[in-house]
Amino acid sequence: MAAIHDGCPESRAYSGAPVEELRVRVFDAYQRIDPRKKTIRPVTIVDIDEKSLAKLGQWPWPRTTIADIIINLTSLGAVAIGFDVVFSEPDRLNPDKVAGQMRFIDEVTRTRLRELPSNDQILSDAIRRSRVVLGETGLAQAWSELDETLPTTGFGTLASGPGAAASAAEPFLYEFAGLLRNVPVLERAAAGRGLFTIKTERDGIIRRVPMVMVAQGKLMPSLSLEILRVVTTTPTVLIKTDEVGVKSIALRGLEIPTDRNGQLWVHFASQDPSIYVSAADVLDGKVPADKIAGKLVLIGTSAVGLNDIKATPASSNMPGVEIHAQLLESALTGAVVQQPGYGIALEFIGAIVMGLLVIAFAPRFGAVTLVFVGGLFASVLVGTSWFFYINYRLLIDFTYPLFSTTAIYLTLIFASFVREQQQRRQIRTQFVRYMSPALVEQLAQAPERLVLGGEEREMTIMFSDMRGFTSISETYKSDPQGLTALMNRFLTPLSNAILARKGTIDKYMGDAIMAFWNAPLDDKEHHINACEAALDMLERVDTLNREREEEAREGGHVYVPLNIGVGLNTGTCVVGNMGSDVRFDYSVFGDSVNLASRLEGQSKEYGFPIIVGSTTALAVKDRFAILELDFIMVKGKKEPEVIYAIAGREDVANSGRFQRLRNLTIEMLACYRSRDWHGALAAIERGRKTDEAQALQYLYNLYEARIRAFQQQPPPDDWNGAFALLTK
Repeated sequence: MAAIHDGCPESRAYSGAPVEELRVRVFDAYQRIDPRKKTIRPVTIVDIDEKSLAKLGQWPWPRTTIADIIINLTSLGAVAIGFDVVFSEPDRLNPDKVAGQMRFIDEVTRTRLRELPSNDQILSDAIRRSRVVLGETGLAQAWSELDETLPTTGFGTLASGPGAAASAAEPFLYEFAGLLRNVPVLERAAAGRGLFTIKTERDGIIRRVPMVMVAQGKLMPSLSLEILRVVTTTPTVLIKTDEVGVKSIALRGLEIPTDRNGQLWVHFASQDPSIYVSAADVLDGKVPADKIAGKLVLIGTSAVGLNDIKATPASSNMPGVEIHAQLLESALTGAVVQQPGYGIALEFIGAIVMGLLVIAFAPRFGAVTLVFVGGLFASVLVGTSWFFYINYRLLIDFTYPLFSTTAIYLTLIFASFVREQQQRRQIRTQFVRYMSPALVEQLAQAPERLVLGGEEREMTIMFSDMRGFTSISETYKSDPQGLTALMNRFLTPLSNAILARKGTIDKYMGDAIMAFWNAPLDDKEHHINACEAALDMLERVDTLNREREEEAREGGHVYVPLNIGVGLNTGTCVVGNMGSDVRFDYSVFGDSVNLASRLEGQSKEYGFPIIVGSTTALAVKDRFAILELDFIMVKGKKEPEVIYAIAGREDVANSGRFQRLRNLTIEMLACYRSRDWHGALAAIERGRKTDEAQALQYLYNLYEARIRAFQQQPPPDDWNGAFALLTK
């Protein structure tokens, strides 16, 4: 996602990946042993937490709600307000949009709606009356041209040292090809704008946060730095450089030391729940004034579903917004850690001296003496490093000289360490594309779960497939690259929907996806999460279709909509690493898996995109709009299965339209199963005359065809209403 012009940060000619890994792990240990002690709490986090989402609905909230939060915080005396979220699109609930979407309102009401100020304008007015810093994010690629008329932060560079005349900051900074900004009306109203993008290191842990970055060719401050700039009323951020890179970032009355790439080593304190207040409580006026007055306020989320949970040396599940808070606390109190430039020279000299001593004396010592002397050297090196950290908060590495001077002894220890890291990297590599980062990290901490073999557990299985893939692929006969791009564009949002709901992707089969829940980590709500994921997938396909239709209209080519069918089933399965000792995959098999696949294949026949087995349906019936479809006998199974459609979430289930659909279906099925063919056909005809007929068109046609066949050739006397599927 991010790149550095001159290579890896803090690169050393003598430092390989294993040594660098050991080095940062040592620094992690220092922070765990002696974390930063909080003397003051200048920051409060307004948390978009599960409580707020439950009360105010799914994110994003209407901009008027955000405006109310800003107004309440400002009235309580917030010094500055920073957003760890981005408002990149106009509010979908703007009155003019609502007026255009509502069909059954009179023209006078529609005109009045269009005359109302937009929600974005209301939020802009609230931002302008306060001191607000908006969050922006770096992108892997630029999607559009930047609006050069929008305000940006000013930067200056002060170079020192032998190469000072030619020094510049940009070559050393992290660079993003693209920049995602807020809608212009908000950007122009804000007191500042900063990137909240946080870069993880190779092991997924956040240790350093870039204070200044380059995004789509522009110098951009981090969110935390921009808040400090606004609070200190600094007109221009000063970047101090020397011949090896960036030294520090200076504001009015404040200088922040960084590494050569403009990153600050965050001096982490333990997680602090006391600095959090719920966004819902802010809106309800339930937050004590002393929690806000005189504070820097960050607005972000700790909700797992919004996917902003990070791993740090102090915690494996710290919300990203708290990392910004910790950085602000460190900068304001001067409690920062740094890795000085001369530390590299000290490490290198120490390695040479100790190496020469080992060459000179190791042959004269026996094994016991060598271990004792090696331990003594190690103690001196560790003690020196710890002394600098505890007294001066300097990160002086002892691992490289220790590695050089006790090569044989450290090789044994290091081999064990490398094996552990390789195992964790293997887990992350194997699962990072199939599970959410938080689940991968939990699994990496318990690698014993990934032994060859399987275990039985109740799971929910999903199969999804693109409808009409063959005809779509025909249109790309002469453009295989275009078909590949379309498939990647199609599968990516579906995969993200699965991962966001704690699912594990088993495999991709062309245009199809197989996924499962409740393995390898326990998920007590696996039935619900699987159904939520299926509905999310339909919504994301709708979004993709709207984008493609617009592109087709602009490009003048044929638009073919994409549609999916989803089958879900819950049951006991065997899951684990299947394969050989040389190569294996984490997968699942069993009768329930086969049934899920069959259900997906039937979604086209019944006219509902999501079909679920009875176990799944009964487990989620209070949370979703469940509609019974049929009683089927699947080929290869002895027992029939009642199958259902999921037509929506709880709001749909409570709607009058869905209640009518369900009643029509129940009446028709009751007549059908009692062999009352005329009654069933009459129920179908009544249903076709209702406003809901379109939704049940396929189902009515299917049952009408069956009934006509049964009228010609009645089912046997022992018929129980089950219909045998002839195909898989």
